[in-house]
Amino acid sequence: MVAFEAVALPTVIEHLAPNYAVGHLWTIAGWEVKATWVAVGVGGSLIMMMINYFGVTTAALLQKVVTGLILLVGVMFVTGSLFEGETINMLPLFTQADTGVFAGIVAVLVMVPFLFVGFDVIPQAAEEINLPYNAIGKVLMMSVILAVVWYALIILATSLALNSTELAASSLSVPDAMGSLFNAAWASNLMVMAGIAGIITSWNAFYIGGSRAIYALAKAGMLPAPFAKLHPRYRTPTNAIFMMGFLSCLAPFFGRPALVWIVNAGGLGIVLAYLFVAISFMVLRVREPDMPRPFKVSNGKLCGTLAVLLSFGMACLYLPGSPAALSSAEWTILPAGRF
Repeated sequence: MVAFEAVALPTVIEHLAPNYAVGHLWTIAGWEVKATWVAVGVGGSLIMMMINYFGVTTAALLQKVVTGLILLVGVMFVTGSLFEGETINMLPLFTQADTGVFAGIVAVLVMVPFLFVGFDVIPQAAEEINLPYNAIGKVLMMSVILAVVWYALIILATSLALNSTELAASSLSVPDAMGSLFNAAWASNLMVMAGIAGIITSWNAFYIGGSRAIYALAKAGMLPAPFAKLHPRYRTPTNAIFMMGFLSCLAPFFGRPALVWIVNAGGLGIVLAYLFVAISFMVLRVREPDMPRPFKVSNGKLCGTLAVLLSFGMACLYLPGSPAALSSAEWTILPAGRF
């Protein structure tokens, strides 16, 4: 995820400064990798790494500021679409392409796990959250519900603002939809800024969650001991943060095609991880029936069984023969990402 954000940042910056990418380095999958484009991704990676090095308080302050910007622009966008958008732009609701409606739905469905991966940061950072453990479970579920509503509203607003032809011609549909609604370039640029804020919030969250997960595994003896080292003053897992920063700095060198590769290959990794979590949930209810559970799930066996079956079914969508099967490049990077 931190690698994805390192590629997403220079991609979004192109809409604010269209000609900033100069200095040809090489070509990957038909896309020219430029030196300044790579520099933005690497620079962003280093800045996010240092913010998290100085502790969760600094990271939390950054999170609050940029989340406020996202909320403000999002409300403007959705409200504007309700007044200025056209319902006729939403037609056709489904397109009959050569591959059919089902294939289109599956192609979108395989990206959904990637959209919701950030919520595992909440339990990963539980030790640093000033809430009772039983409340953390409720906060997690509420955050997922709010995210579903938020994504749905953004999709609705975009479909009201742009017709199918305009959507097909757009490289970043939401900023283009914002500019169309307000009939002004500043509105499109404002949405791009909100997009950058979104990148920063998720990037920041993944640094927090990822470094704490690495720290916990190292503390349990499942990863090398140096990753369990805490900074004496800031109490941050510095070695884990440095490793994440180094790996994310590599991602921009693969250019924009890495965005699609990471989303698709990462999606399968996320689904497999969730499958193992669901299986563990079921096993623990049998092996450890008396384990203290501050947050209890009603109908636990039913929920666990459904989670196992649905996550297994989702994993099958990425396999060869499926309309959304992974490409050879994505199968190549999947083992590296899991390692």
